[in-house]
Amino acid sequence: MQVAIKELEKIVELLQLEKRIDLEQFKQKVQQLSLHERKEKGYTWYPLEVVKSGYTYGERAFIILSRNTKEATYNHFRAGQSINFFTQQASVRKPEYTGVINFVNKHKIKIILNAKDLPEWLGGGLLGIDLLFDDRSYLEMEKAMKKVIETKNGRLVDLRNILLGKQEARFFPSETPIQIPHLNPSQNEAINTVTSAQDVAIIHGPPGTGKTTTIVQAIKILSQRENTVLVCAPSNAAVDLLTSRLAVAGLNVVRIGNISRVDEDTIRHTLESKLSHHPEAKNIKKVKIQAADCRRKAMRYKRNFGYEERQERNALFKQAGELSAWANQLEDRLIEQLLYGANVITCTLVGAAHKVLSKMQFRTVFIDEAAQALEPATWIPITKASKVVLTGDPFQLPPTVKSREAQKGGFNITLLEKSLERQDNICLLNVQYRMHELIMGFSNQYFYQDALQADETVKDHQLAFEASNPLVYIDTAGCGFDEKIIPEYKSKYNDGEYNILREHLIQLLSPYLEKEISLPSIAIISPYKEQITYIKEQLEEDEILSTIPIRVDTIDGFQGQERDVVYISMVRSNTKGEIGFLKDYRRMNVAMTRAKKKLVIIGDSATLGNDSFYAQFMAYVEAKGNYQSAWEYMM
Repeated sequence: MQVAIKELEKIVELLQLEKRIDLEQFKQKVQQLSLHERKEKGYTWYPLEVVKSGYTYGERAFIILSRNTKEATYNHFRAGQSINFFTQQASVRKPEYTGVINFVNKHKIKIILNAKDLPEWLGGGLLGIDLLFDDRSYLEMEKAMKKVIETKNGRLVDLRNILLGKQEARFFPSETPIQIPHLNPSQNEAINTVTSAQDVAIIHGPPGTGKTTTIVQAIKILSQRENTVLVCAPSNAAVDLLTSRLAVAGLNVVRIGNISRVDEDTIRHTLESKLSHHPEAKNIKKVKIQAADCRRKAMRYKRNFGYEERQERNALFKQAGELSAWANQLEDRLIEQLLYGANVITCTLVGAAHKVLSKMQFRTVFIDEAAQALEPATWIPITKASKVVLTGDPFQLPPTVKSREAQKGGFNITLLEKSLERQDNICLLNVQYRMHELIMGFSNQYFYQDALQADETVKDHQLAFEASNPLVYIDTAGCGFDEKIIPEYKSKYNDGEYNILREHLIQLLSPYLEKEISLPSIAIISPYKEQITYIKEQLEEDEILSTIPIRVDTIDGFQGQERDVVYISMVRSNTKGEIGFLKDYRRMNVAMTRAKKKLVIIGDSATLGNDSFYAQFMAYVEAKGNYQSAWEYMM
């Protein structure tokens, strides 16, 4: 037991290291910059216009703001982050309010203020938002770890012992195994394991194996046996996807916290939306507006006022307090009704600490994409459940750790990775439904010991006008396509690689364009943000390709997605053979497994070939794919 506690205490120490480095890096990047510099680097939006304002649940004001569309450059704002809402108006008494981003896109952002009332200066213009260092997630992780370490008895102790490998997970005997006709044997086995687990169940889902489909079915079955199932994931985007899939399966889903996608299918499942569309919402909103109006009237009285004014001011504050208490009482009752009436509640790992869930305990919590989650964050929802289902793939994107010292200490090792080593009953989903078997082959060999098989429906599917190999490597060695660097962002790009990519893509699409038939879906991805920026700029000005729908994104941004054709621009090309974070092979596993029918990788073998992983991959392409030289595409 003491050894287990020491392991957790070590995690807490590493968490403090990560928090310190994160804060130091934020200060260096943001806090020392001028307004103009922050705006240029994407840490500030200014000036902004008010699109809409009002009041959301919990007596908090919200504002929707927009910026000039011409300024839609890269920015660092994401749903769930803390911001500072400010005005540059002169002589304003309180020119700053803090808040949290509810949703954001290129031109518009919704802020939930940490205040009951809207700023008096809202209509005066000169408005902006700054990104703040958000320590909320660290505080919630610290609280969860403290609880896990200090708890002496109860279900949390059992879960702690099992997840730390000090106790075996238990399973009920299954009298009548569940067999869902449209699922394969490994998927059905996973569902039976989840439903029979008493404490912990682990599902390992490699790319394209239907992990989300499987867990949606498992959640659907458990929601019929239990009151409400809690479903979490590390990112807002992953939670939004789960929310949509669960709703399509016919479940009543309530999404807690911030959202990352601004579409009706996601928004309508949020607690905020369900509250606003409830018949009682109009009454609650009316009372909130009355309370805010009373507070505004009271605040109009300045320092120098007489007895009657003071009495009036106190009466207005009292009335505002009574109205607020009434509105909160009505709202709390309605929130409780919506939450306890849901089949599923979805949120991020940190979102599980939301105050609306503070009194709720769950029989089962599902933690999806657990291989992307820092261990302290994973413990947050575990403290609210009696049974845990961890799902994910440790050979895809890892969690982000900024502190090298914390990483050396093992802070990047997730609870899912530890569980795969410690638990005996692991469910591996072994049939993939996305890729041609040659595209899958190298990943299957290197990461999964050839345990995967391609389903008959995809194992040899190809493009309409493509009889050649679905796997292509275009070698730029000797072409002089050296990588270039943008010092300001420390990100690299390679214009020569894009030129080769463009030529190959035009040749690929020519028969479709000539015959005017439907194009395959296409994506261009790269490990480097600057390469993505460069490619997007080139595509916008391209006479041929600018009209074709092509998704261009980083590997991280494209995780969980797929296209018929995927191009990967590797970028790195230098005389030293340096490949930087291309050494994160898990990230490359994600990139290499996004294509369904054709995967084309452009890179410099002279640089990449010094690394064993890439050398093995190029050997695989030479043996089973189509290994080409970039000279074939140079005019």
